[in-house]
Amino acid sequence: MRNILTILGNIPVTSSVIASLFPEVKTKSAKVAQLEKAGEIIRLRRNLFVVNPEETNQPLSSGLIANHLLAPSYVSMQTALRYYGLIPEAVYTIQSMTFKAAKEFNTPVGNFCYYHISRETYPIGITQIKEGNGVYIMATPEKALCDLIANLPGINLRYRKEALEFLEENLRFDMDRVSQLNPEIFLEYAKKGKKSKSILTILKLLQHE
Repeated sequence: MRNILTILGNIPVTSSVIASLFPEVKTKSAKVAQLEKAGEIIRLRRNLFVVNPEETNQPLSSGLIANHLLAPSYVSMQTALRYYGLIPEAVYTIQSMTFKAAKEFNTPVGNFCYYHISRETYPIGITQIKEGNGVYIMATPEKALCDLIANLPGINLRYRKEALEFLEENLRFDMDRVSQLNPEIFLEYAKKGKKSKSILTILKLLQHE
């Protein structure tokens, strides 16, 4: 049984996928319930499971789980900035963007929060992250910063000084790496996304204008 489940790795799957591994079993739902009760699979939400890492010897991927819990979505904001090493603080809730309604999931493997973004803005600045045998979608550093500014309440960056304070004091952003950021993503986001003036203020700061 352990060997069969390891086929799934750390990728979240539906109950029908799990049941397909046991063609000899007539009552598929009972088999899935049995595996869950035995702790061999973990329920993430209704009809979505992941194999217990003790069975697969593969660590769970919060990015893979986030993409599957609510699709389409991509990991962003502080979660992505922390992944890229641009902010020092640990992030305990996995933050993602979706053009569906905003939603939260509290699961046995962590908390996942989804913020709404327009369909027009969604495809700007996203990339694929390979982790183990899986691939998930994450914002680029620029998109993650834009999403964060656009969704933080009370953030209105009108002046260079305010933008600098936000990056250095609020986020403790790695300012040594700002020259590596792609200005085109900020420009495109400002045209289609929320808080365009704040995004452009950040861009001017990064370009030393």
